[in-house]
Amino acid sequence: MTTTVQFQTQVKNLIDSLKGICSNYGLGNSGDEYIIITQTFLYKFLNDKFAYEVKQLNPELAEANNWQEAIEQLSEEEYEMLTLQLSADTAVLKPHHFISHLFGIQNKSDFALTFDDTLMDIAVQNNDIFSVVTTSGSKEPLFERISEKIDEGDRNAFAKAVINQLVDFSFEHIFNEKYDFYATIFEYLIKDYNNDSGGTYAEYYTPHAVAKIMASILVTEDNIQDVTCYDPSAGSGTLLMNLAHAIGEDKCSIYSQDVSKKSSKLLRLNLILNNLVHSLQNVVRGNTILAPYHKDENGQLQKFDYIVSNPPFKLDFSEYREDLDSKKNNDRFFAGIPNIPKKKKESMAIYTLFLQHIMFSLTKTGKAAVVVPTGFITAQTGIDKKIRQKMIKNKMLAGVVSMPSNIFATTGTNVSIIFLDKNNTEEVVLIDASNLGTKIKEGKNQKTVLSEAEEQQIIETFNEKKTIDDFSVVVSYDDIEKKNNSFSAGQYFKVKIEYIDISTESFVDSMKTYHKTIGELSIKSVSYTHLTLPTTPYV
Repeated sequence: MTTTVQFQTQVKNLIDSLKGICSNYGLGNSGDEYIIITQTFLYKFLNDKFAYEVKQLNPELAEANNWQEAIEQLSEEEYEMLTLQLSADTAVLKPHHFISHLFGIQNKSDFALTFDDTLMDIAVQNNDIFSVVTTSGSKEPLFERISEKIDEGDRNAFAKAVINQLVDFSFEHIFNEKYDFYATIFEYLIKDYNNDSGGTYAEYYTPHAVAKIMASILVTEDNIQDVTCYDPSAGSGTLLMNLAHAIGEDKCSIYSQDVSKKSSKLLRLNLILNNLVHSLQNVVRGNTILAPYHKDENGQLQKFDYIVSNPPFKLDFSEYREDLDSKKNNDRFFAGIPNIPKKKKESMAIYTLFLQHIMFSLTKTGKAAVVVPTGFITAQTGIDKKIRQKMIKNKMLAGVVSMPSNIFATTGTNVSIIFLDKNNTEEVVLIDASNLGTKIKEGKNQKTVLSEAEEQQIIETFNEKKTIDDFSVVVSYDDIEKKNNSFSAGQYFKVKIEYIDISTESFVDSMKTYHKTIGELSIKSVSYTHLTLPTTPYV
């Protein structure tokens, strides 16, 4: 077992221990558990990141028997000079913020209050960098008072249990690890909290295979610099993290919006873990469809170089549907806005609005990858067809990958990935990957898992524009128009005619069987008594 794998196991054990504490105090699987788990984890991570940074800056601290005691001996001026040299993605802490300090005073009668005050003080000290903005302009701080989620009589014991769990653990030796390490940790951290909770945008977790395929097809160039990446239904940021990693975290800026408070908190944590703190200022909580936040200097909706999204497919937005049907939205929602049904309002196809918003938000050379229900790619009426027609008319479709069923364990809806590229004026790649993958059980649900080889097969087939029998086809925009703008690969596959040798006896037997079937259908019988076989084989 490698050191990295061992440490991943240790981190997972830490997470499980924190969950155990929550369970002991009556919060297991509650709505507050994810807040406590993610915030205590983040508190520990920021403590150790600060320790790692100051030791790099001041070797004497690294050599000290107790670096916390050594740093407390610095003058106020020396301490300030040290913190000014910290990297931008490191929270500035004071000695009384250290976990070791709280550990030393844990027997105080008001320890839970001190614990919460410490978290809030760190949040205030670092509010300019680590807060998340809302569409109303307010800022949501890094931390909140987590002990107050516990019954008052148990708060001190709870806070002590958390600190005692954190104090002997250290992240310091893994800050040079890369994306794959943190992606594994993050996925484990949120696995119980980031699921489809009944309607808010993109809270369900996008499988890593889907995110990897989207990023690998979107990003094929080397030396990309200073580009913008956007997700209007960001969830916890799986798609954005994969995209940023493919480009280079230091070569792009992340922009996002999501209506879910929970998702915004998880996304913030994801950005911090993945060296994307510089983009935290662009993380927005709010309703993208009703009130898109990101604007340019002229007050117009911002355009982005890369867009990824796994939007909600169906959602009741009847409450604000009429607000969307306005002149200012005519260009953004060019294909129309779904009507409010008399029944099943929760089935309103909100994904069509996200898809139109994404098309509107691309730069002149922009690229996008969007997860849609597979029914979208062949629908012959309504908004879906109008959207596809525009993709073809404007020559902005790079291709489509139809994924296996149950690629998302939380939904039985078959999905496809639409790839847009405003530079792709010629051939379009259509892939039917529906037969790939291995089916497994995940809890009560069945899930299809792609192997690494299958992921690579999809990526290489798309990027190299390969034609493979019954798997992929490369077509022109004219070809697609002739097929009523269908994006289904199967409709373009060549019909294969197989020729076989057959004996006279076998042929006569087959014809008798057909004769019997036709007779049962009350169709006039045909006599084959004087049948003479030609010498060429039959189809």
